[in-house]
Amino acid sequence: MSAAQPVKLKIDFVSDIACPWCAIGLHALEQAADNVKDQVQVDLHFQPFELNSDMVPEGEDVIEHLQRKYGAPADQLAKTQDAIAERGAALGFQFNMGKRTRIYNTFDAHRLLHWMDEEGSSEQQRALKHALFTAYFTDGQNTSDHAVLLAVVHKLGLDEARAKAILESDEYAEAVREREAFYHQHGINSVPAVIVNDRHLIQGGQPVEVFEEALKKLAQEV
Repeated sequence: MSAAQPVKLKIDFVSDIACPWCAIGLHALEQAADNVKDQVQVDLHFQPFELNSDMVPEGEDVIEHLQRKYGAPADQLAKTQDAIAERGAALGFQFNMGKRTRIYNTFDAHRLLHWMDEEGSSEQQRALKHALFTAYFTDGQNTSDHAVLLAVVHKLGLDEARAKAILESDEYAEAVREREAFYHQHGINSVPAVIVNDRHLIQGGQPVEVFEEALKKLAQEV
């Protein structure tokens, strides 16, 4: 008697490059998916969400931005940043908070991710997402800078000329805005938002065990 085949679950991972909990959530989700791979096959797609769609081109100091946005004192923000770094380290992701001194607009990064969803493979899109998180949170780079984005594309062995053409045009801008609007209209106001089979929502950077249990439960309901 042959073993049962894993149940395929489509997952839309709605997130932003500049969101630390999105990096944490992705790594936790991936570890959970690996833990239940005999039962669940994950079809992962990355969807755009901008935490700061009106961010100025030169970016803004991270601490000043967070203080204004959340009204938290500097010492409380420092504790939160330390907690984020610890969560990341436990999942194998390095946050270099000392290098991430500014927050930037992420729209062009989302356009490149959409490009991979349209013209690449799911593994290429996933690799690009990881590389963008690393460029911003680990290396402290300006992920709105086209030179930085093209360097990421080059390092991954993707089509640099195609990426350059996209960045120098408005290609995929409308498509990204449409997807952002779609998720806003469906009640997604914070990220990460993990949407399974277009119906089930798992909100936030949950622990591995939470994602694991959710995936197993949803697979049984298919």
